[in-house]
This record gives sequence, C-alpha cells and structure tokens, in this order.
Amino acid sequence: MSCKIGMISLGCPKNQVDAERMLASLKNAGFEITADQMEADAIIVNTCGFIEDAKREAIENILETAELKQSARLKALIVTGCLAERYNQQVLTEMPEVDVVAGIGADGDIVRIVRDALAGKSYCECPPKENLPLEGERLLTTPPHWAYLKISEGCSNRCAYCAIPYIRGNMRSRPMENVVAEARSLAESGVRELILVAQDTTRYGEDLYHESKLPDLLDQLCGIAGIHWIRLLYCYPDRITDRLLDTIAVQPKVLPYIDLPLQHADAAVLRRMNRKGSPEELFALLEKIRARLPEVVIRTTVMTGFPGEGEREFETLSDFVNRAEFDRLGCFAYSPEEGTPAAEFPDQVEETLKKHRGELIMQQQYVIFDRKNRSRIGKTYEVIVDGLDAESGCCIGRTYMDAPEIDGRVLFRCNKTPEPGSFVKVRVTDTDGYDLIGELAEDDTEA
Repeated sequence: MSCKIGMISLGCPKNQVDAERMLASLKNAGFEITADQMEADAIIVNTCGFIEDAKREAIENILETAELKQSARLKALIVTGCLAERYNQQVLTEMPEVDVVAGIGADGDIVRIVRDALAGKSYCECPPKENLPLEGERLLTTPPHWAYLKISEGCSNRCAYCAIPYIRGNMRSRPMENVVAEARSLAESGVRELILVAQDTTRYGEDLYHESKLPDLLDQLCGIAGIHWIRLLYCYPDRITDRLLDTIAVQPKVLPYIDLPLQHADAAVLRRMNRKGSPEELFALLEKIRARLPEVVIRTTVMTGFPGEGEREFETLSDFVNRAEFDRLGCFAYSPEEGTPAAEFPDQVEETLKKHRGELIMQQQYVIFDRKNRSRIGKTYEVIVDGLDAESGCCIGRTYMDAPEIDGRVLFRCNKTPEPGSFVKVRVTDTDGYDLIGELAEDDTEA
C-alpha cells in the first residue's frame, strides 16, 4: 500500500505554486496525494512567514497538524515555505513535534525529505534559496479552469518594511520560453484563465534581458489557443509603462484589471518605505491608466501605522483613498519584521491605533465599493463559471473585475448549470455585499 501525503499550503499564490510543484514530484515518485488529513502518513505544512499574522497562522497549523500523530495515522510532519526558510533550526528546536524543517531551496528534494521523515529521521535542511525550482510539473490545487503562473521569484525592490528579499532572495525571472511552454501546457489541460504572479510582475525580465519584458510575455501568452483571460497581479506603480498599458489595451485576452499595491500616499511615509511617489504623482498615474483603459478595474493595498505615520500622514492617506475611488482595496496594519530597516525606525505606532486606522480606511472604502457595485446593476458582463453554490442553488462566477480568492463573485440562476470554466453573459440585477446578483442574459454558453 502506497504512503499517503497531505499538504497544507498557506500564504500567497507564489507559495501555492511552489506547493503544486512539490505535490507533482511526490505523485510522480509513487506517493498518493490525499486531501483527508486523517488518512495521511505524512503532512507537509507549506508556510508563509511574511508578517506576524501569517507567522501565527503557520504555527497554529503546525501544532494542530501535530495532534494527528496521536489521533490518526500521521507518522511524519514536514515544514516548508517561508517560515521554514526564515526560522529553520528555531522551528525544529521550539516545536519538537516537527520531524523535518526544509527551506525553500530544498523544495526540489521533497521526495527524499518525505522518505527520510517517514523513516524516522529528524533534521533541518536549508540549502541556498536560489535552489528553489522555478520549473517543473505541477499538480494544480486550483479548480482546473484557472491557474496561477509564476513568472519570477524573489524581489529586488528593498522596501523598508518587507522581509521577502531576505527570505526569497533577489528577483530571478524565468526564461520567457519556459513561461510560455508552461502556459501552453496549462491551456492543454483545460485552463482558461491565467493569473500572472511574482513579487513584482512589472519587473519581469530585467535580470535576464536588461529591460522589462512583461509586454512581450503578454503578447506571446495571448497567442496560446484555449486561454481566454490573462490577469495581472502585483504591479509596481513606478513600472506601469505606456507600452504595458498599450499592450493591455490592444490584447483582448489581457484583462483591464491592474493590481497596484501602493502601500501609502503620503510622500514622507513613502520615502521612509523606500518607495517613490506623492498624492499628486499617484493620482496622475491613476488618471493615466483610466484614460488609456476606460473599463479598467484597479485594485490596491495600503498599510496603516508605518513608523512615523501621524494624524496628518494618515489623513493624507484617507483623503487619497476617497479621491482615488479604487475599485478594490485591501488594508493591513504595519507589522515590524526583524531584519528589515523599518523594524528599527523610531516613532513606531501603537498597535491598537494601527488597526483602528485600518478599520477606518476599510469603512470608507466600502462606501465607495458599494456605490460602484450598484452602478453595475442593469449591465451585462461576460462571466467565467466557477461552479454551483449548494446552499443557494445559484451558479457562481466572476467577471473580469474579480480575481479568484481575493475579490467578489457573481451569483446567478439558470435552468441548466454551465460547465465550470465556460463563459456566459450575465445581466446584473442586484448586489449583496461584495457580490453581484444576476441572471443569465442569453443561452450562449461557450464550451
């Protein structure tokens, strides 16, 4: 009987892609992959370690999983991902329930590591992070009709608050032909929507080709049969070029959806973050994007409570958010991460005040979001079908405005449930919180 392996993958889509490569290696080596933790002989917890909340979630998952050694058949617990890379030996020392801790550079050796753990071995292995495999087969953990496509690893931006360069290393782009080959393979497997991810997608290719090659990559991906939508995440504001906007404008497969994490709007706070910009410059960028892409949806992320953010700086951010009227916005409280310059800055903001400011930003953003959502009532949109909501009996889908797992959905009724991954036209009739409610506009489901 083959050994069964379970996987818990936490954090961002980039980490999820790493997990999918490890799962494919294990399956090809003869292990059976199971979603039932009670049946697993070994479980891998692929952790995030970016901010304090992510670290807490990772530790909770590790300890909860370790309990299965007493109540189930679990023999081995392996910890991988960013927490393992960042704290390696400390994880093994402070959590004796863990058998093996493997940094990201050991992902390519996951088969050997799992076999060692099942054989009773216990150790910490952290080879150079640059050993992390960027190529190879994946066992998708997303629905079969959409997938993340990681185009580079690491980051060279050196924002003062961010630990990613220390955890993941400098940016390393994948060769364009490899990215295109993987995208073609995903399309052949039934993927209709590609979601491009990296720490900074707009910097893709600078290390290999000495200039950003994202527009060229998009042009090539658009030539792949079967791919219907291409979505961009994690764009850096300084690198939104005219050529990139032109490519999005003329390539019908590239969605007018730009994820643009700005982090803040106050010029002094941005400088301390080692980022550029001011309210005027950032607003000019938004106007430029909207002028070139009239139907664009702009998603951003902002941070409250960065060291030195006083009431005046927070008001600058609040006023900017109101004026900018983002379509999608996420906000989180600054987390001081050891090893980063910002963790040593004076004028740290008190924790409850950080969170309170974040709540205020989200409250004002919801008013904007709700108004924009209601303006869509009566309009018809192309929707990718994700499945059926068992509770309501409604079909679930997404418009181009909604990235999976982070944005809203469209709920609509139809006589015959379309296949997941198909595209239908839905007329919006109402809203429900972050979701749209609609009805099938025409029975022209695309196979």
